[in-house]
Amino acid sequence: MRWSAVVAGAALVLPDRAHADEAVRPVNLELVTLTETSAILTWYTGAAGTDDGLGRMKPVPADGEVRYGTRPGRLDQRAFGGSTPYHYAELTGLEPGRTYYYQACSRGRPASATALAAGQSAGTPLGDGVFAFTTPQPPPGRFLFSVALCNDLHLGETVAGLVGQLPWIKGIEQVPGHPPYPELMAEALVADARRRGASRLLAAGDVAAEAGVDDLGRAKALLDGFGTYGEDYLVARGNHDRAHEGGSCSPGRWQGRDCFGDAFFDGRPSYFSHDLDGLRVIGLDTYDKPGNGGDAGGLSREQLAWFDAELKADRDRPTVVFGHHPLFVENAPLAVTGGQSLDAGQSLSILGAYRGTPGVFLHHAGHTHRNQRSVFPAAPRVVQQEVGAVKEYPGGFTLLRLYSGGYALNFYKTRSDPAREWSERSRQELSGLWPQLSLGNRVADRNSVVVRDLSGVGG
Repeated sequence: MRWSAVVAGAALVLPDRAHADEAVRPVNLELVTLTETSAILTWYTGAAGTDDGLGRMKPVPADGEVRYGTRPGRLDQRAFGGSTPYHYAELTGLEPGRTYYYQACSRGRPASATALAAGQSAGTPLGDGVFAFTTPQPPPGRFLFSVALCNDLHLGETVAGLVGQLPWIKGIEQVPGHPPYPELMAEALVADARRRGASRLLAAGDVAAEAGVDDLGRAKALLDGFGTYGEDYLVARGNHDRAHEGGSCSPGRWQGRDCFGDAFFDGRPSYFSHDLDGLRVIGLDTYDKPGNGGDAGGLSREQLAWFDAELKADRDRPTVVFGHHPLFVENAPLAVTGGQSLDAGQSLSILGAYRGTPGVFLHHAGHTHRNQRSVFPAAPRVVQQEVGAVKEYPGGFTLLRLYSGGYALNFYKTRSDPAREWSERSRQELSGLWPQLSLGNRVADRNSVVVRDLSGVGG
């Protein structure tokens, strides 16, 4: 028996696949990005009953279709993807403030959502594979520009998911013969950030796995594909970027040889303030201290004094602060590994300074490799946004869109074929539990809109 279908205007004649279709399962459905006019969904198709050695089904290419509409019983609009195991569907032309209903399918079967014990990954479930989401209203005012926020590229790393050097945790390696995953994910970051309209990029630390000269050089070469360092993109130090023993780099501030400082700061302080068209961007070195990288972050006395003076110098100026370690970490199941945030005393001091600096509205952090939006009572007008790692699942960046009357934060998975393949493979970190910790339990952890007067920022 043969049957035909029309996809993207081309007539295809396909063999009878009824028997094979029964073995294909669409899973891991996620509502990744939700803006006022668009939504991005991803899922995976695999062969039921198989195991690729990592605890997941072996990948199987299949068609991808999203049926959606404004009524749950009438999903009369369609979005299509090609034949792949790694599905990425973008719904465009949506109306702000409208509730939509959708069902993602492969070979006629609805995709099941990634199960999050503490949240919802695909929107509100309604049964029979149908989910709902509501688009937000856009920030008020005129659009100014966009900034890509990213972290944890780990150039030079070869095994992902070795958490806190815990001996019972097994890492995941790239498929033999494929490009090193940190490189392909960094390449996808640069391409997608530009494609999504970012004119600036902030990389909040752990640019290299262990601050090797070659790895830092490769990282800078890849980021240079986005633009000019110091103008188009800025970098802050993470704990993996600390000075290491050996090598011919300049002596570190605390110990070892500071190859990261040589690559990006050339003898200047590793913390800074920079003007982006009227937006003040402050980059913090959150490992400005001695240590092996596995403990809490910290700022030196000199950096703390400089930071306090910089904030006081212009309290009302619209300001974004970025650094590797979060101030505090909410809902941290990996706290047993230590080193999840800055020194608590310093974090309290910084929040106190934010309370007296009305212009600060966003603190971007990495290190946790997860999407998490937090607002602390000590500084209720400042959002702390942790962003998932570039180098592994969910694999991407957050786009900060600035308007004269507010801003939006939207997380995007990188979408090149190699990036989607590695992202899905690396979701098996922690024996498949990694999405529980990294995707973000709420849509608001990945996508949010804030009304705020940013009229002092130029377009």
